[in-house]
Amino acid sequence: MENLDVLVLRKLCAWRQEGKKALLATVIRTWGSSPRPLGSVMALCEDGAVVGSVSGGCIEDDLIYRYTGGSDKAALVNGGPPCLARYGVTAEEAYRFGLPCGGTLEILLEFNPDAQLLNELVAALEQGQLMQRTVQLDNGNVHQQAIAQPLPLGIDDKTLQNTFGPEFRMLLIGAGQLTEYVATMALFNGFAVTVCDPRIEYRNGWSVPGVTVLSDMPDDVVTAFRPDRRSCIIALTHDPKLDDLALMEALLSDAFYVGAIGSRRNNHSRRERLQTHFGITAQQLARLRGPIGIYIGSKSPAEIAVSVMAEVIAVKNGLLLPENFDVSHAKANPSEYAA
Repeated sequence: MENLDVLVLRKLCAWRQEGKKALLATVIRTWGSSPRPLGSVMALCEDGAVVGSVSGGCIEDDLIYRYTGGSDKAALVNGGPPCLARYGVTAEEAYRFGLPCGGTLEILLEFNPDAQLLNELVAALEQGQLMQRTVQLDNGNVHQQAIAQPLPLGIDDKTLQNTFGPEFRMLLIGAGQLTEYVATMALFNGFAVTVCDPRIEYRNGWSVPGVTVLSDMPDDVVTAFRPDRRSCIIALTHDPKLDDLALMEALLSDAFYVGAIGSRRNNHSRRERLQTHFGITAQQLARLRGPIGIYIGSKSPAEIAVSVMAEVIAVKNGLLLPENFDVSHAKANPSEYAA
């Protein structure tokens, strides 16, 4: 599954290049429970087509009705400055629009955004650039610039600033069965997935579409991959000749997650090899996750993949396990860690 923000912007750009009227909706404020986070975007075309989501439900239906056939259709047809819309102010409205109990959200609507600027934004995102988009609230003028790190959504009386990042990327070393499950889940969660395996017998059995499969040696692939803060690298072959090559380069990169499959004993041996033979420092090794995955008592490849993907997402979202988390204790007392 493609990164949702990029998908929305690309589709909106296509509509505008075709000369169609369309609007861009952005979640700018929430109070109480909210089904979508700040900065979430949705695009609506004059023919009623929708991509993206601001609530995951009835608000989208209301916007479609209002701006394609209802009282506000003229605003979409004729254009104009951005406007604000608030949903869920009363308990009755929250129930009507399917918002969680006590939930209220405010969205900014931009009418007929400039097609050329959208095309430039999408092109930058496709090239892996992090972009900040600033909208003037009084006239809808837009300024776009590349930035070095993500910034939180910002809004005041004059401007809205929203950060759009390229897809999160995942590089998997090894093309075995477990990798197929991890890759499938990563695609579903919006990652662009690349698999590296120089072993032809494993590559020939690969069956997951939408994944880039490479045959070069892992260290060369990691270097060419140019991992950034939106990248994760996971070694899954159980073969030190392949996993170690990838990890020694990955630990020198900006990847937000670097991990390797294997038992505690295997991971201890791996750390010794990387430090002794490849010159990886203790500080660099501290970034290496292993055994990987959040403990859920998993045994099958599919369940292990769930565990691994859950940990990757937790790290991506800034939720880290406590430093004193004891896996041995968790295995002996699984009820204490049950959801």
